[in-house]
Amino acid sequence: MIVGRGRPVYEGVAIGRIYVHMKNQVLTDRKCSDIEKEMERFRTAKEKAAEELSALYEKTAAEIGEEQAAIIEVQSLFLDDLDYIEGIEAMIKSGSEAAFSVHEIGDAQASAFAALDDDYMKARATDIRDISDRLVRILTGADQGFRMDEPGIIVAEDLTPSETVSLDKDKILAFVTRQGSSNSHTAILARVMNIPSLVLTDIDIDQSLNGRTMIVDGFTGNYYIDPDEKTLTEMTAKKKSAGEYKAGLEKYRGIESVSRTGRKVKLFANIGSPSDLKYVIDGDAEGIGLLRSEFLYLGRNDFPSEDELFEAYKSVLEAMGGKKVVIRTLDIGADKKVDYFCLAPEENPALGYRGIRICLTEKDIFRTQLRAIYRASAFGTAAIMFPMIISVKEVQEIKEYCSFIEKELHDEGIATGPVELGIMIETPAAAMISDMLASEVDFFSVGTNDLTQYTLAIDRQNEKLDAFYDAHHPAIMRFLEMIASNAHSKGIWAGICGELAGDLSLTDEFLKMGYDELSVAPSRILELRKNVINSEV
Repeated sequence: MIVGRGRPVYEGVAIGRIYVHMKNQVLTDRKCSDIEKEMERFRTAKEKAAEELSALYEKTAAEIGEEQAAIIEVQSLFLDDLDYIEGIEAMIKSGSEAAFSVHEIGDAQASAFAALDDDYMKARATDIRDISDRLVRILTGADQGFRMDEPGIIVAEDLTPSETVSLDKDKILAFVTRQGSSNSHTAILARVMNIPSLVLTDIDIDQSLNGRTMIVDGFTGNYYIDPDEKTLTEMTAKKKSAGEYKAGLEKYRGIESVSRTGRKVKLFANIGSPSDLKYVIDGDAEGIGLLRSEFLYLGRNDFPSEDELFEAYKSVLEAMGGKKVVIRTLDIGADKKVDYFCLAPEENPALGYRGIRICLTEKDIFRTQLRAIYRASAFGTAAIMFPMIISVKEVQEIKEYCSFIEKELHDEGIATGPVELGIMIETPAAAMISDMLASEVDFFSVGTNDLTQYTLAIDRQNEKLDAFYDAHHPAIMRFLEMIASNAHSKGIWAGICGELAGDLSLTDEFLKMGYDELSVAPSRILELRKNVINSEV
């Protein structure tokens, strides 16, 4: 039995087989001794890639739509592109291994496309890189396209946001990663999905772990590989006990979140995409306080169209049946990278070109998203929230542009519904001028993750600084009290959508401060409601 530790990001116990998620290996120009055999390996990989893309096309068309599926079809065409295929075959014939040949030709052609002036042709650079990566994965066996045949535990060095969106969430019992942090997107996803997971573990990752039995203890941070009978028996009992506690929370389903003194607070859910709606329903959320729009941009090769975004937002609003849905506009940048945005490298991306700064600079991106949201607002109760605000001027520019979009849609005869406009308070600047900002918007929602990071001058993704990171720091508490007070003084509502909203030790404090809404991972709703109902505040 192998015993190790990591940092738990969600409580519970998971028992299942391991699925190792490995990155592509670094390729070097190794010579092949049998050129014909290497050519045959390439042809087989090409056929396998075509099969995978065909299956992906069908899945994408069924789940998202034909327009998104067309992107997959474009990639399939490169498998028959003579310049691409003949270039690879020529390198193999010169003695290079197939995987290295694919990588080199793919990189060269992608760079050539990226240098063109035509936007459509530029976008094809991403398609070439993607199909080349697929072929390299097949040839090297890096992760075999990463498929889960049955429910299991994903073990990885780390997982990027774009990687997590492509996973089959129905089969994931737990995440275990060597890197990451309590605030990483893998950790956030684990909390949304209500699965015990560990980050910053000491696990040695290699393919030999595949298929072996693993236990993840999200309470203690321990994991066990090939557990002995005693450990398996003990952890199975612990898993059962955790399940019984969760079942006991069901008595709080379907009732108002009101404290013993009559203080009411709305408990909303944070989600990343329409596919997370089932967790919202299961969690009994009273609305959605944070729909992270950026996840609609991840895991793809080009910008989503207005219609794609509209259908995504519409599906969420309709499913919520009139309950409020707060949609955060795009917050790409910092730790959320998207190749097709072609953002220049930044020395300090958390303080750089991200969030509303991209949208106000590149209005075409902003326009597409706002039109989609306003169109979808006719099908439910929508609110829009703008991230990374630091000034009144930004908010006034946003409001002016929203009015322009509304008028544009009205002139086109397209129906819209009433939409609240709010901002995230996640910078110290916004917190300090929240009295001024409150006169401009309908609501505040505090993003405590970034507010803490910026206030304490601590990178929340840097595990070396964890000993210094204090989400309960008096400065944060003072900011939170001031923000709620300034909101209410101008007659608008205030909520918290950062991870701190789900901190049960602070529920009473938030009620005292007067927060009207707490938005948390769906799995936290019932336990948080229990806390509210039993509060004396």
